[in-house]
Amino acid sequence: MTVFLRSTAITLALSFAISALSAAQPAPVRFTVTGSVQDQTGGMLAGAQVVLAGTAGTPERTATTDGSGVFRFDDVPAGTCDLRATYEGFKPGTVRLRVGPKPPGRQKIVLALANVKQEITVGDQAGVNTAAGQNRDAISIDQKMLAELPAFDRNYLGAVSRLLDPAAAATAGTTLVVDGMEARKIGVSASAIQQIKINQDPYAAEFARPGSGRIEVVTKSGAEAYRGEFNFTFRDARLDAKNAFAETRPPEQKRIFEGSVSGPLGHGRNSFLVSVNREEQDLQAIVFALDPSGQVRANVPTPQRTLEISATVTHPIGKKHTMSVRATFTKESNQNDGVGGTSLPEVASSASDHEEEIIYSLQTMVTPKLVNQFRLMAGQDHQSTVSVSQRPRIVVLDAFTGGGGQSDVYETEHHFTLNETLAWSTGRHLLKTGFAIPDWSRRGFDDRSNFGGTFSFATLDDYLAGRPYSFTQQQGDGRLVFMQKIVGAFVQDEIAVRRNLSVVLGVRYDWLSFFGDANNIVPRASFAWAPGKKPGTVVRGGIGLFNDRAGEGPISDVLHSQQGRLFRYVLLDPGYPDPTGGTPLASQPTSIVELSPGLNIPHTLQFSLGIERQIAKGTTVAINYTGARGYDLFRSIDHNAPPPPLYLVRPDPAHGVIRQIQSNGRLVSHSLQMTVRGKITRFFNGSVQYVLGRAMNDTNGIGSMPANNYDLSGEWARANSDQRHRFDLLGSFKPGPWFTLGVALSLRSGRPYNLTLGRDVYNTGSANARPAGVPRNSLVGPGSAQLDVRWSREVPLRKGDDEGPKLTIGLDAFNVLNRVNYSGYVGNQSSPFFGRAISAGPPRRLQLSVTIEM
Repeated sequence: MTVFLRSTAITLALSFAISALSAAQPAPVRFTVTGSVQDQTGGMLAGAQVVLAGTAGTPERTATTDGSGVFRFDDVPAGTCDLRATYEGFKPGTVRLRVGPKPPGRQKIVLALANVKQEITVGDQAGVNTAAGQNRDAISIDQKMLAELPAFDRNYLGAVSRLLDPAAAATAGTTLVVDGMEARKIGVSASAIQQIKINQDPYAAEFARPGSGRIEVVTKSGAEAYRGEFNFTFRDARLDAKNAFAETRPPEQKRIFEGSVSGPLGHGRNSFLVSVNREEQDLQAIVFALDPSGQVRANVPTPQRTLEISATVTHPIGKKHTMSVRATFTKESNQNDGVGGTSLPEVASSASDHEEEIIYSLQTMVTPKLVNQFRLMAGQDHQSTVSVSQRPRIVVLDAFTGGGGQSDVYETEHHFTLNETLAWSTGRHLLKTGFAIPDWSRRGFDDRSNFGGTFSFATLDDYLAGRPYSFTQQQGDGRLVFMQKIVGAFVQDEIAVRRNLSVVLGVRYDWLSFFGDANNIVPRASFAWAPGKKPGTVVRGGIGLFNDRAGEGPISDVLHSQQGRLFRYVLLDPGYPDPTGGTPLASQPTSIVELSPGLNIPHTLQFSLGIERQIAKGTTVAINYTGARGYDLFRSIDHNAPPPPLYLVRPDPAHGVIRQIQSNGRLVSHSLQMTVRGKITRFFNGSVQYVLGRAMNDTNGIGSMPANNYDLSGEWARANSDQRHRFDLLGSFKPGPWFTLGVALSLRSGRPYNLTLGRDVYNTGSANARPAGVPRNSLVGPGSAQLDVRWSREVPLRKGDDEGPKLTIGLDAFNVLNRVNYSGYVGNQSSPFFGRAISAGPPRRLQLSVTIEM
């Protein structure tokens, strides 16, 4: 007991002494460091990485800017430190800061644009970056580079889409991803686009399609200071050359008024962004046809008007949450749609579309290493198409199309899209998981198309003799309402195995309504390896499965047939102008659309291997091989076609055409890509790419029908998109401070097209039969070449202030060499235009633009 009391007394004495010393030595003061990361225009960069380094020997710390571009470090000791910020598409920025003895003020890190972004860096300034998304055959173009490139009508997506791989597109086309979520349009004006990326991280499990089949767009957020940009773009035909198929140069004009304003909103860190785009098009379509009166050449006005307004508000909630809301309104009207080529003015229709959308986004920094991003979009869309004339449609194959438009449809859509992702960085792993609803919509169709009927003639002589080979017409109730649902989920792990080796493993699941195939789990894997001790080279490869989707059109066709309210009739060798000779059309067999039993969701296996090498500071070369195999691809056949050898009588007399949607098509493609990117010469910065490719398939898509429904051997041939050679140059020349010259050069070899007899040999109502032994796409059109340039000059509005308000004057010339790029080649042997083109690409056109940045 005595010993215990003595020990306790000593312990208390020591504790008192230590407390006294601590009171005499006050604890070190620690501070909070906050700031923002901005671009050169003052736009806040959400999601930028900020590293705090150098404070009293403490380890580096990392933070990510929130939705308003703000970062925060708590419990920072006194001393000198560096704040280093990085953001994709921008050059890194560093700010040196002294912390203490007073709290530091709010810091601002301004990042300079990097033009065509260098996806592979060397070193620490020198070692190869083997991250999954850093492939060198990717294209990443920032806002400044977009402004320097020639872009027709400020359509940046159109300007860069030439770099996509047609074989990688889905049934519904190229996938557009805006701010991480699938979308049908960008939703903001051109001046509010911050970055466009193609083929970034090709095998990412987060996305449904491979990188070369999708375009990713990053839009601007609000700014810490008030900023504005206004653009006026003008075109007039008096500055253009004449189209090769136009008798006279049509009096065309287009005016685009576009701009955006951003800045702080109220008190605190709230910000806003408003963008407006108004387009007024007074263009004309060119008709080149042959009717009984002779050759028809005409210019037909096709006026269009478009208005898009978008407003975004960003609101930080505490330290860890950032909320933003974007509302978009779009209204569009078109007149004389459907006219041009062999389609005469009388088949025109008028179309209108108005759409409203609202997008809610919430980013949560759960911990510095755990980030959650939630996005929800809800909207409605109303589209109407009305034919100018209700007369029966007359089609003389590849000669002329006249009569009425027969395209009357009213469509409504109420939809929402959801995207939820969670990213966790731990040790050598970057785990990412999430789920998405790319489409959950209630779609309404009021289909009155072809209610007046369509007569089809093989030749002009048959038309003059009143001998159509088919008559098609719809009758009944075209009203249809259905729900379309698409759901996807993924999990992915990016593993830094070693400093020079990373591996990415992922798996994705997709589900589509109306299709019984639910087994759609697809794995993905990729790697990047820097061999040897000397940096500068990376070997990269990957393999993955990608699911396809079907659009709403085939689904509505099937449901119309199932509900039995809208009836479609296909009559062979009908009378003219009375197809039934007085008999009610309802007594004829109906044609239907159905899904094949055991239908599967198509999927494509893509695999690639390549080597990337930095050959100079800021310049890299990449050589990549990419292969693809398509399985269970969509196609259609007439399941009730008259059988051989006579092809006279349909097996089921109660029905006409039974269009059965099947999934037994296939695809094989190979391509070798060679890309040089970066500062290629002293004055040129950009990308040069050559692709040697080949694509073979046996289907043109979900709506394509074979020539002979009982013999598909002739369908295996060159794909419609197959081009042996593709060359693209995209970038800008800066010979000095006086001006910038943006250049886009595109060279393409010819694409294949079909040789047909132009007659309904198999009595199916389709005149797509080919000569015996001739495969699909046996003919080849000529190649194409187009050179576009943009001259621009920046003029500061305040003398000596290069970062202040400025005026930019631009002059774009498209197809500057005025080369005639013929298109629309006719392979129909019965056509008077057989072997000839009936249209051509645009001639040389000039575009003037004025930009004011404040």
